[in-house]
Amino acid sequence: MPDRSIFKALGLTLAALLASPAAAQGWSQVADKAQFVALVQDRDLRMPLFGITLQVRPDGGITGRASGREVTGSWSWEDGFFCREMAWGGREFAANCQVVETTGDRIRFVADRGAGSAADFGLR
Repeated sequence: MPDRSIFKALGLTLAALLASPAAAQGWSQVADKAQFVALVQDRDLRMPLFGITLQVRPDGGITGRASGREVTGSWSWEDGFFCREMAWGGREFAANCQVVETTGDRIRFVADRGAGSAADFGLR
């Protein structure tokens, strides 16, 4: 049986995003839904350390895999925030609205409307 600590760490990571306090240096906040969609459309959001590859689709769907398990969810853009609900394996992650930032080919989601922890993904 796999070590449960990897699943706990992955769960915490997905809870944050899917979200460490975010350092603003070098990152710019995504201003609106159109800019966000242009960043993620037809690209994978990847976090290789945890085996995470996600697709955030313009139609409001989230799909992918994390540590060999399916990730599903939905998202909307509300008042300048990326708001999502997700499931990973059999675990549900409650709705959370997040600040989105970008730099180069990286995207960051900061949970709890920017007051929570952050999750950084490479865009491929």
